[in-house]
Amino acid sequence: MPRLMDTEEVMQQNGPGAFKFSGVRVEHLGASEYTLVTMVVDRSGSVVSFASDLLKAIHSIVEACKDSPRAENLLIRYLTFNENIVEEHGFRLLNDIDITNDYKELRPDGMTALYDAAYDAVGATIDYSSKLVNDYEFDVNGIVIIVTDGMNNRGQMTPSSIKQKISGALKHEGIESLITILVQLNDPKSPYSDEVNRHLKKFYEEAELSQFVDIGDATPKKLAKLAQFVSQSISSQSQVLGSGAPSQLLTF
Repeated sequence: MPRLMDTEEVMQQNGPGAFKFSGVRVEHLGASEYTLVTMVVDRSGSVVSFASDLLKAIHSIVEACKDSPRAENLLIRYLTFNENIVEEHGFRLLNDIDITNDYKELRPDGMTALYDAAYDAVGATIDYSSKLVNDYEFDVNGIVIIVTDGMNNRGQMTPSSIKQKISGALKHEGIESLITILVQLNDPKSPYSDEVNRHLKKFYEEAELSQFVDIGDATPKKLAKLAQFVSQSISSQSQVLGSGAPSQLLTF
């Protein structure tokens, strides 16, 4: 768990696993409606060839969010993962994010706990939303963006675990709407791209995520386009808050 700000607290997720997350204490929130944004980024060994450009894309996403007309209604959480999941920072107001210190060099290595990372991201979004909605009557929706170039090969969770977490929250109105976007990156030199594509499409279908996006080879140009797509998707979801429905999915 990263160093917390004085305005933040650590919370235990409901359900299986020992997942925890941090977020702003409610008394430090100045609005009554928020979009919870979680970015989940693969830092396993296979992303080493494009890690620096991926980090630039992450920086661009956060900068774009700061320029959004809905910037004060966004709470952003950032996770990285290999076989371990690291909460680089919890749900944090944009004004409290220091891009240089909160989004550091990825340093890729290790295996890929994709399902655990996705469950952590979805679960924390839902549980924090439920707290804001049920205890404080806030209006809350969410968007989770999972960026990976590999297949799950570590961890305990399954696509079914993620599906159940999402459907349960929507059924019990713990969150107004939730968009989940799975983004596939391709290493141009990898001989396993087709196999990874089949695996990730199966994950997307079995977990019943909202959208699957294959950006192709992870070139600087494609990653810059990804940053624009993600920032626009975040803005779109924030703009429909209060309507009771998710935003229209954008085309990459």
